[in-house]
Amino acid sequence: MSGFLPDQQGAEVRVSPNFGPRREMLGPDMIVLHYTGMATGAGAEAWLCDPASEVSAHYLVHENGWIVQMVREGDRAWHAGKSSWFGRTDINSCSVGIEIVNPGHSLGYKAFPKRQIDAVIGLCAGIAGRHSIAPQRVLAHSDVAPGRKVDPGERFPWKALFAAGVGHLVPAAPIRQGATLKACDTGADVEALQSMLALYGYGVEISGVFDRQTEIVVAAFQRHFRRRLVDGVADSSTIRTLQRLLASVKAASPE
Repeated sequence: MSGFLPDQQGAEVRVSPNFGPRREMLGPDMIVLHYTGMATGAGAEAWLCDPASEVSAHYLVHENGWIVQMVREGDRAWHAGKSSWFGRTDINSCSVGIEIVNPGHSLGYKAFPKRQIDAVIGLCAGIAGRHSIAPQRVLAHSDVAPGRKVDPGERFPWKALFAAGVGHLVPAAPIRQGATLKACDTGADVEALQSMLALYGYGVEISGVFDRQTEIVVAAFQRHFRRRLVDGVADSSTIRTLQRLLASVKAASPE
C-alpha cells in the first residue's frame, strides 16, 4: 500500500506494512491506549513502521500533539498482543490502537503534556463517533493484558479524558483503613470480587481463591480507576470504586 486518506482529519499518514484484515468483525468496537515505552517519538514511529518489528498501531500521538496514522481504521493493526476483554482474545480485530509517545516506566516515566492529551481526546472522540464505541470500551493496554503490560500507566490522565466526554470513569472511593481481600484469601467475598471484575470485562477466573492472577487484575483495575494506590490488594476503596463503575454502566444502559 502506497498511501491512504486519513480517517482522522488533520492526521499525517505514514503507512506501516504491519497490518491485515480484521477477523470475524464488521468494524472496531473498542479503543486501546498504549504508551510507546521508547526513548524518542521518532524511534517509536520508525519501529511501528518497520516490517522487522511485526508491531503497529493505527495511530501515534507525539508529545507536541501531532497525530500520525499508520494503519487504516478498517484494518487490523498489531498492537494488543496476547490479550482479552469479555472473553474475546483477538483484541486486535475488534479495536483501534493508539500509541502515545512516552518513555514509560523503564525509561523515565513522566507526565503526559496537555497538548498531547488534548490530541488524544480529539482522536478518541473521532474514532468513537465513527464506530459508535461505548465509553466503557476506551481501555488501557493494561486492562486487556494485565500483568503483561502496564501502559499507559498510573500517570495517564483518565480524568481529563472523561471530563471531555471520552471513556468511562467514576470518582474513586476514599482510601481508608479496614478489611481487605488479598493473596491467599478464599471464600464468597473473593468470588464476588472476581465476578464483578469479570462483569466489567477483565479476564479473571471466578474461583473464590485470591490467586496471583486475581492480584494482577486488581492491580490493573487500580492502575486505571483508582490510581492513587496500585498494590493489587482489594481494599474497600477498590471494591466500592468497582461497584460504582458497574452501577454507572447499568444506569447508562437502555431498558
